Amino acid sequence: MRETRGRQEDIPEKPLEETDDKAYAIYVISDALGETAEFVCRAATAQFSGLRTRQRRIPYIQTTAQIDQLLDEAAEEDAILLYTLVVDSMRDYLQHNAEERGLIAVDILGSLIKAISIQTKRTPKSSPNILHRLDEQYYKKIEAVEFAVKYDDGKDPRGVMFADVVLIGVSRTSKTPLCMYLAHKGIKAANIPLIPEVAPPRELFVVPAKKVFGLILDPAKLNQIRSERIKTIGLGAVADYANIERIMEELRYAEQIIKKIGCMSIDTTNRAVEETASIILKKLYKGEEAQ
Repeated sequence: MRETRGRQEDIPEKPLEETDDKAYAIYVISDALGETAEFVCRAATAQFSGLRTRQRRIPYIQTTAQIDQLLDEAAEEDAILLYTLVVDSMRDYLQHNAEERGLIAVDILGSLIKAISIQTKRTPKSSPNILHRLDEQYYKKIEAVEFAVKYDDGKDPRGVMFADVVLIGVSRTSKTPLCMYLAHKGIKAANIPLIPEVAPPRELFVVPAKKVFGLILDPAKLNQIRSERIKTIGLGAVADYANIERIMEELRYAEQIIKKIGCMSIDTTNRAVEETASIILKKLYKGEEAQ
């Protein structure tokens, strides 16, 4: 961290006395939220017993005019400046003008960014608020995963109304794995199983057809998958689930529903989840661009 001082002052040999009632002003300056600098400030001031401070956080500094204004205010209070600015020109401007006003200024990020750049021979992005944006992407992903779990397998058809993508199809057409994969892309996906004996929820015919995708599978392949599934869960030979005639009936019913909705149909036979997801995402984003 870089520090400048306009006045040459000796560091006190003894800790600050408890009787000091002065409240020292500390300006926490950032081109983002300023949470990092504020945390460092609290950690540092905690080392001084009885020290009273007035911390003022100034976030989203984007212009030199803003810097000039806060430096004038800081000079009136003889404040310490603690800052996290990632744009070189802004950082240098604040540092230079703080020195001219005789203010102590501490650069939290600049020295570390420079050190990493030298060691790795990489150029920093110099993009303000990038960590916060990454956090937003992370929480969006978590929210999408929770959504996929909550509205999996038609547990609550109302989720269809709030989903980015709705998957429909008979059992074992990879609806759930596909929803989870999309969730890790930040896409809220719900899925509804299609069963001849159970009427589809009315929500399927209300939402825009462009966000609904019908998954189908080759009957022989589906028969193989279901037969293996039966063995895995130890049910033995179950009458209908893996019966080829029953499978054909379910697939015909699914095709009728897909046609009625007017949505895109995707054959998942011999397709990895990633491939199917790629088809969905291309269609989804293409639709957004057309709007």
